Amino acid sequence: MTEQPVPAWRLWPFVSIVLAGFLAIAMPLPVLSLHVHDGLSFSLVTAGWVVGVQSLATILTRQWAGSLIDRRGPKRAVLIGLPLAALAGVLLLLSTLIPDPRFSLAVLVAGRLVMGPAESLFLTGAMTWGILTLGARRTGVVMTWQGIAMFTALGLGAPLGLALFGRLGFTGVAVAAIALPLAGLLIALAQPAIAPLARGARASFLRVIGLVWRQGLVLCLGTAPQAVLGSFVALYFASRGWEGAGLSLTGFGIGFILVRLFFSHLPDRLGGRRVAAGSLVVEALGQALLWTAPSAPVALLGATLTGIGFSLIFPAMGVEAVRRVPEGSRALAIASFSAFLDVAVGLSGPLAGFIVGLGGYPAVFLAGGLGCLSGLLLLIGRNRPVEG
Repeated sequence: MTEQPVPAWRLWPFVSIVLAGFLAIAMPLPVLSLHVHDGLSFSLVTAGWVVGVQSLATILTRQWAGSLIDRRGPKRAVLIGLPLAALAGVLLLLSTLIPDPRFSLAVLVAGRLVMGPAESLFLTGAMTWGILTLGARRTGVVMTWQGIAMFTALGLGAPLGLALFGRLGFTGVAVAAIALPLAGLLIALAQPAIAPLARGARASFLRVIGLVWRQGLVLCLGTAPQAVLGSFVALYFASRGWEGAGLSLTGFGIGFILVRLFFSHLPDRLGGRRVAAGSLVVEALGQALLWTAPSAPVALLGATLTGIGFSLIFPAMGVEAVRRVPEGSRALAIASFSAFLDVAVGLSGPLAGFIVGLGGYPAVFLAGGLGCLSGLLLLIGRNRPVEG
């Protein structure tokens, strides 16, 4: 008797968990530097470290979170991660009650550090929970919708955080950072637990890295143009005397979302390598248009193509990463693979700034296109999946 597929709507609780958790991450981001620099009177360099320290903590705890999920199951990890995220918000709130700026900053940094393992646990846990619920053959669909939740939260978090900061100050942002993970926790508590698979068939961390590094590096190279576009497109437009820099980001977002809405099934149906290869070609074309754009409309088209191309790289390479490891190490594979996304976001800004200093703003898009083509070359090599 053929087993009936699990309906896709069963994924929505896990998408909601990621959305709530990431909103708690995204809302403080645009106001942290303002609070540290203007409110606590520290330098912009210190403010930058406060913003970036969470990414470092997340990268360093990805492997631990993945191993925990493979041993104890995804629900356990989510039920630990979301309260930790709320605790990070509590520390942000406590920092506002301390009159001494140095101690206030120390508590604020502690909150940022706590959010690192919190993100590793609830994000990797929710993704693994979704995969175990819908089945490994629909990994691409799960990762696509979890990615939509992440980028939606990042897109909404900035204006919501700034609005709260303007009305209630940093205290209002901190309260929201406490409430949102607790809302996600209520959703998680209502979902049935799923036991981890293949308890005896697990790979070591180094073995998993050896199996997924190629997919992770492709993700890293394909993510860099997205990170650079958000940081430098406004300056690029201003240097050319063009209007409409905001429209280029809108075009990127529309292309990204439409592809995910209508083509989320492609990595599972066609295979991750094929989908990623096509995506990288489109993204490279978008970067080439931005590099050579003679006018704002051409640059807008380039930004839109960049969004279209970038859209499915994460789920496509995620499908390939997961299928290369034993069943009992899937969460560790997701965690290790996702760490490459953190690295891309963390390194893209400084590297792009260096490139701009050498060759101007167009050069950064040339570098982005070459990065996409390098990712395409990596896809030429083929790794055999490990049978679980």
